[in-house]
Amino acid sequence: MKNIFKYPEQHTWKILLKRPVLAKMDLRNTVQDIFLKVKNEGDSALKEFSAKFDQVDIENLLVSEKEIEFAINEVSEELNAAINQAKNNIYKFHFAQKGNTKEIETTEGVICWREYRAIEKVGLYIPGGTAPLFSTVLMLAVPAQIAGCKEIFLCTPPHKDGSVNPAILYTAQLCGITKIFKVGGAQAIAALTFGTETISKVDKIFGPGNQYVTQAKQLATEYKVAIDLPAGPSEVLVIADQSANPEFCAADLLSQAEHGSDSQVIFISTDEIIFNETLNEIEKQLAELPRNEIAKTALVNSRFILLKSIDEAIEMSNFYAPEHLILAVDNSGSYISKIQNAGSIFLGNYTPESAGDYASGTNHTLPTNGFAKNYSGVSLDSFVKKITIQEISKTGLKNIGKTIEIMAAAEGLIAHKNAVSLRLKSLQNGI
Repeated sequence: MKNIFKYPEQHTWKILLKRPVLAKMDLRNTVQDIFLKVKNEGDSALKEFSAKFDQVDIENLLVSEKEIEFAINEVSEELNAAINQAKNNIYKFHFAQKGNTKEIETTEGVICWREYRAIEKVGLYIPGGTAPLFSTVLMLAVPAQIAGCKEIFLCTPPHKDGSVNPAILYTAQLCGITKIFKVGGAQAIAALTFGTETISKVDKIFGPGNQYVTQAKQLATEYKVAIDLPAGPSEVLVIADQSANPEFCAADLLSQAEHGSDSQVIFISTDEIIFNETLNEIEKQLAELPRNEIAKTALVNSRFILLKSIDEAIEMSNFYAPEHLILAVDNSGSYISKIQNAGSIFLGNYTPESAGDYASGTNHTLPTNGFAKNYSGVSLDSFVKKITIQEISKTGLKNIGKTIEIMAAAEGLIAHKNAVSLRLKSLQNGI
């Protein structure tokens, strides 16, 4: 196994933990051209790009009710039950995030509060490709439903026969998706940004995707459409001590490596025996994986690091800021307060990252590529806006009016000062 490092000095961490760099290949220019064509030509451009990039001729971009009914019957009872259990857990976790309005009297007669309003139109992007992520439909549509978004649109690339994965369609109708469209890639993001004859413009776009989709989402923000968060290849960092199970650690690392060839896994251990046994387990389990070629490529960009202490391992993890962090260590809960940068944390030997991906209830749409230092994962808050409200009584204005006048005058904004002075004068005159 390559990429093994024992007791590296801290000054080497930056180079050691460098993430895979995607070849840009004039990426922005390519995506910009797609955006302009979709903006100018609408549905016809979407169909042209589907033929070019997905090798499929699409007559109707909108998924029909008949297709959805067919998909529902195609999903096995076992998968149906699993999706519903996962949905229930995700619903419970996100419903608990609903905020209560609380009025605060900052000064006598000055009352301030904040109210939530759902983002009215949201667009969800669900990748197809080698792994149709119907689980991501749950992660995005359930909080959108709870928030009260009026319209929830979903775009996903079709198969070469023009169909959409049945599990994606079943999950979408289960979660109250307004409309489902057969379109993928940067062109789908462009459609949600500008709107076409068939697809409505949205206020915010959610969902993962390849480098073209990621670039397209960033470009969408330049056209006054918000996005959930910057997203890149999936990643996991596992910290293991002498109490860790090497078989479990290897499985967790490979579960991320199989996501895509550009995924990255980092394994840090403070115990050399566990370290070596985990490396052996990776080789053993890798040979049995159906997607082992993808995982092998991902492992080229991965790192296996032996350190002296858990505290040093956590320091390295905070420096890296992983999307997923697994603490396979004794008394794992005692280290939570030391974690500053992570998208989601998984505690102990029996909390696999896969649980968060599917059914524990937490959201799997998380910041990657180091953005866990300044971004949170998707939550109910991602689908709402907060509006502040204030109401000031006559007494309240008397109490803070002089403060406002002094500050406004000091900034040279006399109209601001006058807006208060005129009211105070009116109160003095008994009007």
